Amino acid sequence: MKNKEIKILLSAPRGFCAGVERAIEIVEKALVKYGAPVYVRHEIVHNKFVVDNLKKKGAVFVEELEEIKDKTRPVIFSAHGVPKKIPLDAKNYKMTYVDATCPLVSKVHREAENLNKSGYHLILIGHENHPEVIGTMGQLPKGSIDLIQDENEAKNYKFEKNKELAFVTQTTLSVDDTKDIIQILKRRFPKIREPLKEDICYATTNRQMAVKNIAKNCDMFFVIGSRNSSNSVRLVEVAKKSGCINSQLIHSKSEIPYDLIENSNTIGVSSGASAPEILVENFIENLKKKFKVSIDEVEIIKEDVVFKVPKKLN
Repeated sequence: MKNKEIKILLSAPRGFCAGVERAIEIVEKALVKYGAPVYVRHEIVHNKFVVDNLKKKGAVFVEELEEIKDKTRPVIFSAHGVPKKIPLDAKNYKMTYVDATCPLVSKVHREAENLNKSGYHLILIGHENHPEVIGTMGQLPKGSIDLIQDENEAKNYKFEKNKELAFVTQTTLSVDDTKDIIQILKRRFPKIREPLKEDICYATTNRQMAVKNIAKNCDMFFVIGSRNSSNSVRLVEVAKKSGCINSQLIHSKSEIPYDLIENSNTIGVSSGASAPEILVENFIENLKKKFKVSIDEVEIIKEDVVFKVPKKLN
């Protein structure tokens, strides 16, 4: 195996986005300011390595505020955003809370609220039970926003109310899939109002474009990320659609398929927006133990977005 030469096309940009970096920084700064334990409602970002690391530093992860026995301790809301009810519950419990919702998700929340106040009935394009979708739908009164997950649901969506329609989208979707759903909605409801600016975030778009750019030249494609990370799973789909059928997710329990890699000459590597670079480095180090590896980093765009942490933590 060791004599086999493999070329790695390393996709860039990849890995952490500004929203993820901010969320992790919020937990770390809260631990410095308040001491341990600091509670976090839901995984701060969808990555086991990141979560385990923060646990070691004193973060305790819960799914609901009710699980927190000591309500004098601070709680942080995850980068995916939370329904309106959660901050209200925290206030009722007299808890200190820090909201680590990604600013680009907050933008969609405000957009949805403003459209609702202007009398529009909303459609959210997204995936059921994803925390971001639960958070966005939880900004509005029940019955004023409907979820559409795929083209089929868009074709069969029934709307008989005397209101105007508008749509917003989850920030981590596949740009291409969303485009197809939107085309169906526009065809069926020509007056539907769309966001002034694309809801799918810059990092999702950039990572998908970077994967598209190299996938067609790869025999296999690997995306480092978690199974519950929407943007990581989408990257695998993008690689497949862009011409590399043998694309797969490498998550914390994955076995690296060395036998399949041995039959490849060129492999592509990217990582989801919540996956730290060390996981990419570890993956490549493992390959180097078995093969002769050359690496070509293919960058399509430089990212310089930074989001500040809330003032109360400085």
